[in-house]
Amino acid sequence: MTVSSSLPPTNSPTATQTWMWQGFPITYQAQGTQGAAVVLVHGFGASLGHWRKNIPVLAESCRVFAIDLIGFGGSAKPTPGVLKPGEQVEYTFETWGQQLADFCKEVVGEPAFLVGNSVGCIAVMQAVVDHPEIGRSIALLNCSLRLLHDRRRATQPWFKRMGTPILQRVLKNKWLGQTFFNQLAKPATVRKILLKAYRNANMVTDELVDLLMSPASDVGAAAVFIAFTGYSQGPLPEDLLEKLPCPAIILWGDADPWEPIALGKAFADYPQVEQFIPLEGVGHCPQDEAPALVNPILQDWIARRSVL
Repeated sequence: MTVSSSLPPTNSPTATQTWMWQGFPITYQAQGTQGAAVVLVHGFGASLGHWRKNIPVLAESCRVFAIDLIGFGGSAKPTPGVLKPGEQVEYTFETWGQQLADFCKEVVGEPAFLVGNSVGCIAVMQAVVDHPEIGRSIALLNCSLRLLHDRRRATQPWFKRMGTPILQRVLKNKWLGQTFFNQLAKPATVRKILLKAYRNANMVTDELVDLLMSPASDVGAAAVFIAFTGYSQGPLPEDLLEKLPCPAIILWGDADPWEPIALGKAFADYPQVEQFIPLEGVGHCPQDEAPALVNPILQDWIARRSVL
C-alpha cells in the first residue's frame, strides 16, 4: 500500500513535494490547474530539475508533474536488492515503470501524457506497457538505445564487448566502485561530461552542474550508480515499442554523441510512432538545451491528442 501526501498543482512557481511509495519518499513538482495531465521523467543521473525550462510553459495549459525516479534527484536512494518496502529496491525498468504507474494513479489521478528523456523514455514505455490505463500518449526525447545491453554486445567493437563486463565486475567491489563514483562526482568532471552531451556549450551553466551534482552527495548515491551501470539486462527500447498500447512521438537531437540519431531513426518504423522529429544541432538533452524548439512541439502534440 502506498500513501500520497501530495498537494494539488498550482500556477505559482513550483515547490518540491513528497509522495510515499513502497515506504520510500519520492520527490516531485506540480504546476498548472487545468487541462491535460503531463508527467515528465528525467534520464540517468538527472532529476526533475532538468525540466525546469519546460514545466512553466507546459503549465500554461496543462497540469504538469515532474518526478524524481527512485534512486535519483531528491527521491530516496535505498540499498539495491530485491524489494523490501522501506529498506531496499531493485533498480530496474520494471521498478521505475511501477513507480510511474502508481504515481499516475495516486497523485495525478487520470491518464496522462508521459514525456521521457534518455533512460526516462524506457521507464515511460515500461509503465504504459505494463499499465495501459495510465497513458494517453508518450513523447520520447533522445531515447536510450541501451548500447551496453547484453543483447547489443555482439554488434559492438571488441574493446567494448570485452571492456564493459570487466568494468562492471570491478565496480561491484565496494571500495573501487565508491572511488570511481567519487572521481566522477566532481564539478569539473560533470561539466566535461555535459560539454560532450550538449552541442551548445553556452547551455552548460553553473546552475546545471549544481543541479546534477547536488544528489551525488546523498547517502546511497554511489550504490545506485554502481547498480545501474551493472544493469545490462531488462528491455531494449524496441522490445517496448512493439508493445506500446498508445501513440508516441519521438524527438531526437541530431548531435547526440551517445545515442546516434542514425540508429534512432529505425524507431520511426513502429506502428505506434506517429512522428519522428529530428532537432538540428541539438545534443542528448533537448528539453534543457533547446526548450524553444521542444516546448512548442510538446504543446502542439498535447493539444492535438487532447481532442481525439
